[in-house]
Amino acid sequence: MAKVAFLLGPQFEDSEMQAPYEAIRAEGHETVIIGLKAGEKLEGKQGKASYTTELGIADAKPEPFDAAVIPGGSSPEALRNDPSIQSFVQRLDEEKKTIAAICHGPQILISAGLAKGRTLTCYPPLRDDLANAGAHYVDQEVVVEGNFVSSRTPEDEPAFIRETLKSIGSRVKQSSR
Repeated sequence: MAKVAFLLGPQFEDSEMQAPYEAIRAEGHETVIIGLKAGEKLEGKQGKASYTTELGIADAKPEPFDAAVIPGGSSPEALRNDPSIQSFVQRLDEEKKTIAAICHGPQILISAGLAKGRTLTCYPPLRDDLANAGAHYVDQEVVVEGNFVSSRTPEDEPAFIRETLKSIGSRVKQSSR
């Protein structure tokens, strides 16, 4: 099974964390919530979910992880300028490991320099941010390009979860050969 990092900061979009987290765990994958500091309790912006970080990004090594999920809301804005967050996703991308970002999640990809030349989607008001970073923005519920999975809003969660699980599953099959 896969080991999946959830990159989480304060004021995340509740369902964009909760739904993928529960679906990935239900499939038997290991999940680890990574934030700026270990042991930090983070609240969702809707007040419907809270999580405690299990690992601080300074102590997180990307090698044991098969994938990362980046929920939206205000969380990516709180994480995007941290050099350790940027390095973590850059190293996952170098290894072609799954990086799934929904809503504001692509902000981390932009700050890490990973959006240029990629086809992505995001929360529609951020489309100019993606374009300015050199990405090709498309307005659809889910976009899969290589190891990247991206979606726009909570309404897109079923497609986001489906494609994230597919991507993680194919990665696990490749590494077990």
